[in-house]
Amino acid sequence: MKLLVSLLLTLCVSLAWASEAASPKLDIGKGGQCVEDTQWMRKNHMHLLKHARDDALRRGIRDEKHSLKACIECHASTKDDSVTARADSFCVGCHKYEAVKLDCFECHSGTRKSAWLQQRNAK
Repeated sequence: MKLLVSLLLTLCVSLAWASEAASPKLDIGKGGQCVEDTQWMRKNHMHLLKHARDDALRRGIRDEKHSLKACIECHASTKDDSVTARADSFCVGCHKYEAVKLDCFECHSGTRKSAWLQQRNAK
């Protein structure tokens, strides 16, 4: 019985260690305190974005707290002001790791607006 418990414990610890080691290394930009809990956001961010999309497009209601724009402002890389420019960029890195198609940026810019405005004004 002790041997079985030891084997199960070893297996659980090994799996936990492997899952931590395998997680993607992302450039989180400014990061900091997210508008929701990190684990909750990992699981539900797409539902928030879909709901916000429906409210904005169909009802004209814009939720600044859960907007894609706010996410990009916070999570765009400090190197290139983008969430999509590199393999370790915030959105691209996680979606690639999870093997999920990232189609938000077919319509939306993946670049921090303030950086875009700075580049535009510098010309």
